[in-house]
Amino acid sequence: MPIFSTRVLTYLRCIFRLFIGMMLTLALAGCDFHTPSSQLEQIRQRGEIRVGTLYGPTSYYQRDDVAQGFDYELAQLYADWLGVKLTIVPAYSTAELVEQLQKGKLDLAAAAIVVTPERRKLFRFGPGFYQVSPKLVYRNGSPRPKGLGDIKGSIVVPAGSTGEDLMRELAKQYPNLNWRTNRDADLEELLKQVADGEVDYTVVQDTILARTQRYYPELTEGLTLASKQTVAWAMTKVPDDSLYASIIDFFGQRFMDGAIAKLDEKYFGHVQNFDFVDTRTFLKRAKSLLPKYQAMFQTHAREIDWRLLAAISYQESHWDPQARSYTGVRGMMMLTEPTAKAMGISDRTHPEESIKGGARYLEEMMDKVPDSVPADEKVWFALTAYNIGYGHMMDARRLTKQLGKNPDAWSDVKEVLPLLQQARWHRKVRYGYARGGEARNYVNNVRQYYQSLLWLDNEQQKAHRREELDEDDSSEPAAPAERPAIIAEVVKQIITP
Repeated sequence: MPIFSTRVLTYLRCIFRLFIGMMLTLALAGCDFHTPSSQLEQIRQRGEIRVGTLYGPTSYYQRDDVAQGFDYELAQLYADWLGVKLTIVPAYSTAELVEQLQKGKLDLAAAAIVVTPERRKLFRFGPGFYQVSPKLVYRNGSPRPKGLGDIKGSIVVPAGSTGEDLMRELAKQYPNLNWRTNRDADLEELLKQVADGEVDYTVVQDTILARTQRYYPELTEGLTLASKQTVAWAMTKVPDDSLYASIIDFFGQRFMDGAIAKLDEKYFGHVQNFDFVDTRTFLKRAKSLLPKYQAMFQTHAREIDWRLLAAISYQESHWDPQARSYTGVRGMMMLTEPTAKAMGISDRTHPEESIKGGARYLEEMMDKVPDSVPADEKVWFALTAYNIGYGHMMDARRLTKQLGKNPDAWSDVKEVLPLLQQARWHRKVRYGYARGGEARNYVNNVRQYYQSLLWLDNEQQKAHRREELDEDDSSEPAAPAERPAIIAEVVKQIITP
């Protein structure tokens, strides 16, 4: 008698066939049909992340062949965090950037992109990390508009920009508003055209305007066109949440460890209320005085950027070799007599002697700044010491620590410096009273003049390259122009009404 009945055997055969079928299906699935990798896994597998950004003073630019910019540095931090290479894909306009993102040529876009309802329909946004305010700008000397209904002239904005989205919304309330887009000019070009009187108005974020006014002082803030707007990174809308979740995690950690605050301080911390007269005077003197002393700054700067040394000298004396203060400091770098003697300087009113002494003294202060201070922030601590003395600078650091803040972060120390003027606080420190508020303003002013000189020198180099190209194309080569002469010509074009 069979152990299993025919019905049981038939049942077992079916189970066996089903089991074999399942095994074959699983085997085939394992061999030929991989589960699609997540968006984040694909980035890690190829070893790079493609980030789109915009050329501009806050997002991405090259200085001395080194990439810089708030958005660039933040993207680099993210790439390092992922352990992949950062590939920057710069664009000249928001419209071009948006097109690249839509076509899948980018993993994300990082370019001070404002989150708007229209853009939310197209893209997914990461967490907002700062806010901006849209401003209507015009040329100084033109009638200041009281409201949008009062505008006489045309508003021009870059095509595909936040300004275009904003103008479309405002046009619903002001149907007679005269505005248009320009596909051939980016925002920086339009700002220059406004400064030159070629365009009546344009729209710009307040953070960009504050920096650009240092180069084009004719730019004047008119109206605030909307409430604060949030800036965030943009990604294409896909069902996969891996990249989005990673970005949220990254920003959470960077807010906690202070990395974003440090970048904010680096690029925006020194931007104060704009002073038209001061900026215009500075640019005029960059034309008339700086070429006389530029070679001296370059010779004695050594490890210091010569443009920073020149900025310090302007803050100290407005490049006047005979300058003197009621406190007894004198010369281009306003050295005290004991400091000049210690630096081996016999004549404080001799331009080159003063520049050499100031450079040596700044180097000495930088060498004394504790190694715990990040290398890229040491100079601001050294400048504080240059202004009020090393002991007072160290007092400010110790007081910062006592208040539960970071004594190695300039963004924290500069907020504590004014406390050295208050009896409640300077009684608690070793060296007592100091003009800490003035020291903070001193550093901020130097940083602003430094940024202006960096921009002017960059324009000078561009002009120099254009001259070289013109010489290559010319049958009769012309004698190369002196670099100081070029910078003077650049400034002349900027400040001439």
